[in-house]
Amino acid sequence: MSFEQKRYLNKLRLNKIIIISIQIFLVISFVIIWEYLSSHNIINSFIYSSPSKVIKTIINLYQEHNLFNHILCTLKEILIAFVGGSLLGFIISILLYEFKLLSRIIEPFLIILNSLPKVALGPMIIIIAGANLKSVIIMTLLINLIITIINFYNGFLNIDQTKLTLMKSFKASKIQILWYLVFPGSISSIISALKVNVSMTLIGVIMGEFLVSKEGIGYLIIYGTQIFNMNLVMSGITLLIVISILIYLLVTIILNRYQK
Repeated sequence: MSFEQKRYLNKLRLNKIIIISIQIFLVISFVIIWEYLSSHNIINSFIYSSPSKVIKTIINLYQEHNLFNHILCTLKEILIAFVGGSLLGFIISILLYEFKLLSRIIEPFLIILNSLPKVALGPMIIIIAGANLKSVIIMTLLINLIITIINFYNGFLNIDQTKLTLMKSFKASKIQILWYLVFPGSISSIISALKVNVSMTLIGVIMGEFLVSKEGIGYLIIYGTQIFNMNLVMSGITLLIVISILIYLLVTIILNRYQK
């Protein structure tokens, strides 16, 4: 490796360290300022809570053997909905890509359903599926599935048309075109769609737990709101932030390794 290459790589590492350091500094500064404002009654600690109260509430949940039950419940729902939404979205987008007539028929309905507020369907979902895990999964799939289909499908459409024409001229089958051109050519779009799917899945799970769940982080937040326990609400939000960051990082690491 030449001196210039080493210098360039060291510069990249230094930039990465600087960015991460600034991000950590911003988070720590926010927590310190939040605690200071709350402890000196500059902001209403009953409404906005404080980091120390959030930590105490989380510790109490742990001591009462409730913390991991709620976290595992939410994680299970996220995993089921994310995998289900990704697989269904991938399969449906392939069908739309291969059958153009079907795509022209279905596409307007996808756009309409994507713009529909899914929470409005909550009462109907509860009546049909019951107040259980099924309702949470259905609500989440309604939120993440449609946007996943649209992102996958648009990625398939944006492949190099010259290469597509070349493969067709060599009598390549549809399966060969999909496997050797469409999938590799749209890998960036697939990765972006999966990253978006993570956030949509988390939103759907929490909305579903708001409606029907008797455990989970969403349940903690809505229950804390009902009894005016804002420490519990802020604790639930904090747990959601941590979980969303960890899941996003995990998915990013897996997808980046696959892309390499």
